[in-house]
Amino acid sequence: MGDPASSTKEDRGERDSVAFDVAIVGGGPAGLSGAIWLARYLHRVLLVDSGDPRNWETRGINGFLGHPGIRPAELRGLGRDEARRHGVELVDAMCETVSKIDDETFELVLTDGTHYRGRRLLLTIGLKDVWPDIPGLEHVYGNDAHVCPDCDGRDCTEKKVVVIGTGRKAVGMALNLTTWTNQIIICTNGKPADFDLPEYCQKLDALNIPVIQAPITRIHHAGSRVQSLDFAEGMSLDTDKIFLAVAQYPADDLGAQLRCERDAGGHIIVDDAYHTSVRNCFAAGDIVPGPQLAIAAAGDGAIAALAIHKSLVPEARKLEKLEVAEY
Repeated sequence: MGDPASSTKEDRGERDSVAFDVAIVGGGPAGLSGAIWLARYLHRVLLVDSGDPRNWETRGINGFLGHPGIRPAELRGLGRDEARRHGVELVDAMCETVSKIDDETFELVLTDGTHYRGRRLLLTIGLKDVWPDIPGLEHVYGNDAHVCPDCDGRDCTEKKVVVIGTGRKAVGMALNLTTWTNQIIICTNGKPADFDLPEYCQKLDALNIPVIQAPITRIHHAGSRVQSLDFAEGMSLDTDKIFLAVAQYPADDLGAQLRCERDAGGHIIVDDAYHTSVRNCFAAGDIVPGPQLAIAAAGDGAIAALAIHKSLVPEARKLEKLEVAEY
């Protein structure tokens, strides 16, 4: 298999116009899992990855079967090595635009002007978090500051926890964390609490979860361990863990470029086979609605790969579907 980087820009477009059965954008658990499965089906697979994953700073991934506490970089490295062994073409670059030429052709254009085409497209572009501007946060994120209670809530058992955020998202995160601790405070970081439904305050009051609306001026830490929060009003608050109820947005606009149907949060809507509203375009991982877990993303990628493979199998090699009997 040739190396696309070794050819000139002039001949790349011609050579790669029908080179790949499947083009994948995004090299996290969903993209790598999908690539490996598709390559096992003997399809020629291209995977384009920008190398800027959402949770790169996370100290360890929890709940990934057989790999307790594995670091994101290690998991990605193992996945990339396996993908290469199966013949997946890995290109480390940013995909700038994607377009649908026809039902059997998608064209990807990278930031350096390189063009690739694939008969099927799998988007595993993920999400980005909107970070609060709090000095010291960068030192503790991934160790004592997290965004996912499902992934990291177990580590705050019987500890002091601060949830930073507003509205329904902050309330929901605080309620989720009561599975492990009853020492929870919500801090809105100078913003209105935005608790617009009576249920929010009623449940917080019943569980003795207070709310502080003063701006946070600094997170004190010892290495990657959080110690306390300072507030603009001069108050200091000791804490063991921080959870961020932050807004999110798609890592890039490729789904919008293709006019895939999306929900209010920018997630690409898919069916049970991870097929989007655009024919022969699939999506998987955090960019689709559902739990944002590494193991779930890997499963999404595998299921999408199975569906993509079936869509590429010629009709002569398929049985017709049986009619369902009516009783």
